[in-house]
Amino acid sequence: MIRTRIVCYITSFIVLFGGAGLVWLCFAVPLRPHVAKPAVVNRNEGKVSFYHQIKPILQAKCQGCHQPNVRSGHLMLISYADFLKGGTHGPVFVKGHPEKSLVIGYLEGKPELMPQGGPPLSKSEIELFKRWIAQGAVDDTPAEHSAYDAAHPPVYTSSPVISAVAFSPDGKTLAVSGYHEVLLLNADNGALEARLVGDAQRIQSLVFTKDGKTLIAVGGSPARFGEIQFWDVPNHKRIDSVRYTYDTLFGASLSPDDKELAFGGADNTVRVVSVPDGKQIMMLENDTDWVFGTVFSRDGKYVVSASRDEALKLTQVETGSFIDDINTHTTPMRCMVGRPGQDQVLCGGDDGIPRLYKIFRTEARTMNNEDHNLIRAFERQPDTITALAFDPTGNLCAVASEAGTVNLYDVDSGAKKLSLPPVRGAVFTLAFRPDGNVLATAGFDGYVRYYDVRSGRLLRAFIPVPIHRPNHSALSVRRRGHHG
Repeated sequence: MIRTRIVCYITSFIVLFGGAGLVWLCFAVPLRPHVAKPAVVNRNEGKVSFYHQIKPILQAKCQGCHQPNVRSGHLMLISYADFLKGGTHGPVFVKGHPEKSLVIGYLEGKPELMPQGGPPLSKSEIELFKRWIAQGAVDDTPAEHSAYDAAHPPVYTSSPVISAVAFSPDGKTLAVSGYHEVLLLNADNGALEARLVGDAQRIQSLVFTKDGKTLIAVGGSPARFGEIQFWDVPNHKRIDSVRYTYDTLFGASLSPDDKELAFGGADNTVRVVSVPDGKQIMMLENDTDWVFGTVFSRDGKYVVSASRDEALKLTQVETGSFIDDINTHTTPMRCMVGRPGQDQVLCGGDDGIPRLYKIFRTEARTMNNEDHNLIRAFERQPDTITALAFDPTGNLCAVASEAGTVNLYDVDSGAKKLSLPPVRGAVFTLAFRPDGNVLATAGFDGYVRYYDVRSGRLLRAFIPVPIHRPNHSALSVRRRGHHG
């Protein structure tokens, strides 16, 4: 199970961050499994534990077909509550009565053998299920508590990978993603003003409401849960936090009236929730792979999703009705942003080509698969596109890549305006200051950098997290251990 958990972590980060994500996992944060390894239990032993003995079997043998992305038989097996709820045929176990429980029949091949397409459970594993049900099918899952809170924030010996930055609407505050937290900095001098500590291990999107009073952080803990956090910025207090899905969330965007939030997930869905309570308004299931970006139309009635399935999908929010694939499928999408004042989106992905699309089709679809909604394809970047941003006017865009490059383009002509000096590792996030004169970049190396938009000159570079300096000998041993 430990090996399974580590594979889940590494898979999530390699998919999102490429090789840089794997390197970061080795150096930044120790991986600690959250589910115990199944114990070998003699049938004559005492009480069976759901958390320590049943759940690990479900994770290893059953969750491939019974999770939010698949839900075979409308049955999910992510948690005890899912297991208890059952599926198409109702509850799958009856507390105290294994002989009446559907799950036992399926595990024994009556009427159909489960897991489907995989090796059957051993007799001892099936016996565990029988004993657990006979003993009352008790849920002994411990309550989850983060090791970090406002009184016990993370301690850093080096800056973590930065996956999200955002300027407040007045340009006075810069929000930066950390490990289990969002850091609020004075945007002028980089001074730390507040640490907003939450449960999510990684924050993938940061969005301020237009009045600057609420900050929304979207992310999660890979292979465990996705989370939305709503923060009261002036008082540095959490308004609410809501969990969705069993994995990290991505690509948050606010509706024009700031009343709704859209985001994508690793379960191939787009969800639209109310702000600031996070109650689900609509779940959109039109994508067939991870969704990394969302953008609302200017009237807030539609949302565009960018997915690893190569599609930009237009969906009506109120009904959840799929409207259109607005692009010809070209490459797995990694990021997308909306152009200010226009029903247009800029997207990028594995092939390194930024593409600007109009959201709504103005020409009839034809059989020759021409990309009718495409406004412009910019020059190919040196690697996978990892971040995109428009300046406040929508006339200038910035494009970052996994190669550590950032290029700025005139949107209407497609002409390159600037190439910033490459940095070590991928650049994962970009943000223009509201006055449009400064571009902030951050990524793999843990630095935030400010650049003058007109000249491309580096204005400042700084580590946004407080660094704890251990004694030299201990650090040397630690570094040798990592490299060994």
